[in-house]
Amino acid sequence: MNKKLILIIPVILGVIILYLLSGFEKSEFDYKYRDESFIFNAFGNEGENLNVSDDGKLYWTSFKIELKPEFKELYNEIGVIAEPQRTIVIYPIFTASAYTSPGFYDYYKKTCDESCLTTKIQTSLIGQASGNALQVFTLLGYDVISDVDVDIDPDILKKYDKVILLHSEYVTQKEFDAITSHPNVIYLYPNALHAKIEHDESTNTITLIRGHGYPDESIANGFDWEFENTNPYEYDRECKNWKFYENDNGIMLNCYPEIQIMKDAELLKKIKEWS
Repeated sequence: MNKKLILIIPVILGVIILYLLSGFEKSEFDYKYRDESFIFNAFGNEGENLNVSDDGKLYWTSFKIELKPEFKELYNEIGVIAEPQRTIVIYPIFTASAYTSPGFYDYYKKTCDESCLTTKIQTSLIGQASGNALQVFTLLGYDVISDVDVDIDPDILKKYDKVILLHSEYVTQKEFDAITSHPNVIYLYPNALHAKIEHDESTNTITLIRGHGYPDESIANGFDWEFENTNPYEYDRECKNWKFYENDNGIMLNCYPEIQIMKDAELLKKIKEWS
């Protein structure tokens, strides 16, 4: 890939995400999530962002997020809108694709054969792909690239002092090596770097190679990564006692912050200030 193009990818991706978010007006949404602890506005539509449980109650599956005007000063404290970019956020598009149907999880549920272990790459803001966090970081001015960018040019991470990894559960070997060799990585979501995939640029697909119980049920982490932290941290969605702990090239969070990221200024400040 042309080096000049690689340099502008973060800017382009960030602009695209902001454009998509700016297209949503309050009047277009069926519901606004009412939680006074949130430092962002959150909206959703039934069927798209909300589903109906078996007992007839609505529950949120994802949000469309926007800034609250009254928190402008706070955003300056926890964001990087007016500051030089030295941090990159990786959007886990491979993981978003793995969760589409038909796809990997249909195979895991034994409703599809191994043909479902190859799937088209698709963009999504679902919770499994850190959709809330991606929107928050974009609104706060962070540069964003995707798994595809890192797989095509692993050296792109060397241009940044700090890498923020979201729920990148499925990654290629090249991406794994680039992330684990960078000196300053924030592993913001447990269960990252969990399964090895192959990315075929010519067909725009990913294929599961190893991990998540494949090709043998005894295989958990596809890279045999010593810092695998799925259990028990992935299942703590409340993050009441969140904390970071160190590994050999950064820090890892001990809970799944998909909701916490929308209401915790201290968490966002810690992410901004850590180096």
